[in-house]
Amino acid sequence: MKTSEFLNLLKQNSNKALVFEYKPGVLVGTNYHITEVKNISIESVDCGAGTDAWKETIIQLWESPSELGKREYMSAYKALGILNKVNKIKPMEKEVEVKFEYSNATFHTAQLYVLSHQIKEDSLIVHLGVEKTDCKAKETCGVPETSEQTTETACAPGSGCC
Repeated sequence: MKTSEFLNLLKQNSNKALVFEYKPGVLVGTNYHITEVKNISIESVDCGAGTDAWKETIIQLWESPSELGKREYMSAYKALGILNKVNKIKPMEKEVEVKFEYSNATFHTAQLYVLSHQIKEDSLIVHLGVEKTDCKAKETCGVPETSEQTTETACAPGSGCC
């Protein structure tokens, strides 16, 4: 999901609670805060010596230990207000991928993609998920496009890949 799409979703559902599902059936706590918004520029070199560059928006979610037991989620209206304030200080790139950085005591810190969203009664539920790592140089490495797993010899030292 692009940053602009997320902002529009918040605007269209400003009267709803903003709920994040970080793995199937498991929600970020009602005590979450938006603690940081990152404008990220990435420059990379893959294992086949290919270069790439892109930008992302990363919104950090943090659960406040002092607000355990809080009953209501942040509203989409409040979240949009926070993001609009951030945008005035450091303008966000709107046509780039938005991700959410999150962790808790039982879930490692991860940058999660928006898989989908759902509007349910008084809530806007944003379904998050991880993206698996991948070899971007499959042709150079000799990895078939349909392969879900890389064999140990496909990117072995001396193969021209690694």
